[in-house]
Amino acid sequence: MRDALAAGLGAIERVFDRAFGAGANPWRHLGALAFFFFWIVVASGIYVYAFFDTSVEGAYRSVERLTVEQWYAGGVMRSLHRYASDAFLLVVVLHLLKELALGRFAGFRWFSWITGVPLLWLALASGVVGYWLVWDRLAVFVAVGTSEWLDWLPFFGEPLARNFLTPESVKDRLFTLIMFLHIGVPLALLLGMFVHIQRLNHADARPPRELGWGALACMIVLALAKPALSQAPADLAGVPQALGLDWFYLFFLPLLYERSAGELWTAAAAVTAALLLLPAFARKNEPVAQVNLANCNGCARCFADCPYAAIVMRPRQDKPRQLRAVVLAGLCASCGICTGACPSSTPFRRGETLVTGIDMPQQPVDSLRETLERWLASAAPGPRVAAFSCSRAARSPAQDGLLVSGLICIGMLPPSFIEYALRNGADGVLLVGCREGDCAYRLGERWTIERLAGAREPHLRPVVSAERLRFVRTGRGDEAVLGRELVEFRAQLAERPPPARPRAARWDEHLSSEDR
Repeated sequence: MRDALAAGLGAIERVFDRAFGAGANPWRHLGALAFFFFWIVVASGIYVYAFFDTSVEGAYRSVERLTVEQWYAGGVMRSLHRYASDAFLLVVVLHLLKELALGRFAGFRWFSWITGVPLLWLALASGVVGYWLVWDRLAVFVAVGTSEWLDWLPFFGEPLARNFLTPESVKDRLFTLIMFLHIGVPLALLLGMFVHIQRLNHADARPPRELGWGALACMIVLALAKPALSQAPADLAGVPQALGLDWFYLFFLPLLYERSAGELWTAAAAVTAALLLLPAFARKNEPVAQVNLANCNGCARCFADCPYAAIVMRPRQDKPRQLRAVVLAGLCASCGICTGACPSSTPFRRGETLVTGIDMPQQPVDSLRETLERWLASAAPGPRVAAFSCSRAARSPAQDGLLVSGLICIGMLPPSFIEYALRNGADGVLLVGCREGDCAYRLGERWTIERLAGAREPHLRPVVSAERLRFVRTGRGDEAVLGRELVEFRAQLAERPPPARPRAARWDEHLSSEDR
């Protein structure tokens, strides 16, 4: 089931790749878009608040005056506030569904998942409270409906709905309280969002420039084409016949009157509990990275490259002035990116067994070197290609003269293995990683490109010829694409023998504009 969902998501992402490009694909930056839309909501909300009258008589008039008389600025800001709020909730829900479909809630990811579930409630509360402030007929419907829903809980001495029985029961101080909630709840939401990404190094909290500007432009066009407007003024004595609902935030209100408050609370509690308990029923016990103190020099490269803050640097007991890497087992993703960052993970080191400063017990660097050397000694003549592939990328087809070495993540490969393979008989090296921005371990594909470009240590030495090295971004289902790339690469190797003085590889073209 999960494989089918993942395949479906992959198909959707490929469609968006063709439309937006892999780097600006919104499906790959849902979390970053959530932060982006949140800041649009904050900026537009501050502007609207500057003109808002927190009183029963002035609330509706101040919003109308802002919308009509200042349509070119205040009206646009109000519409941005509304549409960015809807977009925020939409991308948050899509982000949750994507992570759920891909199974990214267990093991080392449990903290991010658990801290993300309450954000759904805070986001919903922030939007619902905002509709009260307009104080039109929709606001009355929302206020009465949510009050009746809350009254079912045994926490309130007096029914909240009594505050909306007559016009005289609504006081100015109620709007002061609502405004306090409309500011306080989003602040709690923002705090929760930052807690949510605390265990992520280099968290994707800012979308690419082209995606951010494009999203903002769409919001502005929508605000101008279909501005957010108030409905008729609040009338507690009348019964509205028809109301326009914001189905993003107010979807539960029709259910409240269709079923009952108790049933709605039961359903909401069941869904919340199920989401919170998911990590407990899907534990992943994979071997974590192991540190060998005899080969760890305390350089902190593994600490800098770990995507999940699973490595910390602490003083050595035998040499207090020198640091050592310590792996926090509960946070380790078992991705091996730290192995690719370790300067001791070089196959050029002498010795029968290659022991590195940090390594993965299920796939040690020594076994990778042994596999490569055995293939170099027995491969058939002709263009011999050593392919190092991420386990989540497309699979290379079996061919004569082709070594296919699967890695947990492409970021696990030390760049020195590329030079080692070329120096010892390989005609070319093919690296197969995930699609751009879709690395299963977040940063493996990005760190590999930066290492090849010389922008990150350990870097690929510039003596390696660009013609003998190719990096392919793929995903599951892209086997045909990978097959074509391999045929083209082998044909290129057959036609172009290695030059006497190879030029430096130009891998900086793979870097995004923000990384250069």
